[in-house]
Amino acid sequence: MIPNVLTIAGSDPSGGAGIQADLKTFSALGAYGMSVITALTAQNTREVRGIQIIEPQFVAAQIDAIFDDVRVDAVKIGMVATAEIATTIAERLRHHAARNVVLDPVMVAKSGDRLLREDAVAAVRDHLVPLAQVITPNLPEAGVLMSAPAPATLPEMRQAVLALHRLGAQFVLLKGGHLATGDSTDLLFDGDAITELTAQRIATRNTHGTGCTLSAAIAALLPGLGVIDAVRQAKAYLTGALTASHLLTVGSGHGPVHHFHALWTKDQAG
Repeated sequence: MIPNVLTIAGSDPSGGAGIQADLKTFSALGAYGMSVITALTAQNTREVRGIQIIEPQFVAAQIDAIFDDVRVDAVKIGMVATAEIATTIAERLRHHAARNVVLDPVMVAKSGDRLLREDAVAAVRDHLVPLAQVITPNLPEAGVLMSAPAPATLPEMRQAVLALHRLGAQFVLLKGGHLATGDSTDLLFDGDAITELTAQRIATRNTHGTGCTLSAAIAALLPGLGVIDAVRQAKAYLTGALTASHLLTVGSGHGPVHHFHALWTKDQAG
């Protein structure tokens, strides 16, 4: 059965992040993608020029419209923008008994522009994190969620993943991409054991939407796999998308990863 996977996130008109990246990822991994938009952004590979936030009531209406008609096998949550939207999403997902929820606590764009209001951090931590089967913070996001300095070493990551798990998610995937190391090491914690996941660090500027893509890949794979296998396969997919990103010529800043690297020929991607 083809899984139906819903992304609740902001829109990126340049196509590299947000719901556009999520829908591409779902499709590349064999899932049927659906979307609820929380915010419209005016952005490209270099900057975010503006954000238009959707009214929380309309976010709720979008969620209800999907769940009232479609079997939803997994949900990925990305940019929520405000505390009101975060609490609205949490309330509606609880109402619909949503399963296989993956939360990517999006706070800052690759360009450095902030995508989450200060007052929304507590709402994400208190209302959305406990709903999640998996949360996927990077190191700066982990620091914000813990109200502590961001982990800067692998030992500090091991301590942080324990603290993050106490916030209520079933699994924590703490991403180590910001570490100054040769490899990219993530830690996956289920409350009992830490699984270390290491991948080759790809030297590329095309990193726009990497967090969106990884969390979307996990959501697409969760309906058919356990969490550990879904995370492993999602990381492998992202590594392939980063490795092939040079085949795309999109923008002059942080370009996108190549979501369809396994499906397009080299000539098509150029």
